[in-house]
Amino acid sequence: MVHRAIPEIDFEEIDVRTTFLGHALRAPLLITGMTGGFPDAAKINENLARAAADVGVAMGVGSERAAVVKGQYPESYACVARYPVPLKLANIGAPQLIPQNPGDPVVGPEEVRRAMELIHADVLAIHLNFLQEMVQPEGDRRAKGCLDRIGTLAHKFPVLVKETGAGLSRAVAEALRDRGVRAFDVSGTGGTSFAAVEYYRAVDRGADREARVGKTFWDWGIPSPISVLEVAPLGLPVVASGGIRSGLDAARAIALGASAAGTAGGVLRAAATSYEETRRELETIVHELKVAMFLTGAKTVAELQKVPYVIGGESRPWIRR
Repeated sequence: MVHRAIPEIDFEEIDVRTTFLGHALRAPLLITGMTGGFPDAAKINENLARAAADVGVAMGVGSERAAVVKGQYPESYACVARYPVPLKLANIGAPQLIPQNPGDPVVGPEEVRRAMELIHADVLAIHLNFLQEMVQPEGDRRAKGCLDRIGTLAHKFPVLVKETGAGLSRAVAEALRDRGVRAFDVSGTGGTSFAAVEYYRAVDRGADREARVGKTFWDWGIPSPISVLEVAPLGLPVVASGGIRSGLDAARAIALGASAAGTAGGVLRAAATSYEETRRELETIVHELKVAMFLTGAKTVAELQKVPYVIGGESRPWIRR
């Protein structure tokens, strides 16, 4: 981002309020869906929800498959419903929308309704994690028909589609837009590599072939900044996630065209400690975002989307493409 030596604004003037999918947020920030479905997740999600409500940012939960398909640990998600988070996202995986084996249960409108009611969600996030599935010994390998199943749900519920670390291309985003999807979370490379996460799990299980796949595809995907540049021109709201570790990262993402920034790792570590640490982490990210806006002369989120920037490093070859 290009430094503005004389901002010609006062820091107190900076207003980071925004609207995302019709919901007012006090800052353009989303705690992306991370956890749920095991006993300790309840406390983590409760810390996240309480802090998100107090700071005024959006929040998603981890995949709700455990609760709505298997009936496991529903309270690890339901605790979120107790807090007035301004925008809550339920979460279902795309591989669960189609039968992976004959007779397998699939997630349909009734399961989605339960997932949303469980946390009093405003939006359904459908996550794409096919890279992760390929590294899991028991991973789901079927994807044919997934687009149309997403489209069916998108005509019944407000749907945001999110990747999980490998990024969205314009072609995929266009296909989803044409099926009624209302927003995207690009989640490109630069954050957690779930191929790497599953590599270690495969090693522990002695699954040599999957471990090698995880190592081979460790860095596979589209970088988060490039994914934002690919998807934002389609005109739908875009969350930039994948490597958002600070308010400066959030500012960079919004300058590239994102509507909001999604963060996970640092907030998750704080939430595993306490509500106070979680709130402190979120407030620090928001403060850093405002500092970046001050130093670029942007008083509002809309003005931040217009500040000048320079792209270098590993992103340059993607831009030339």
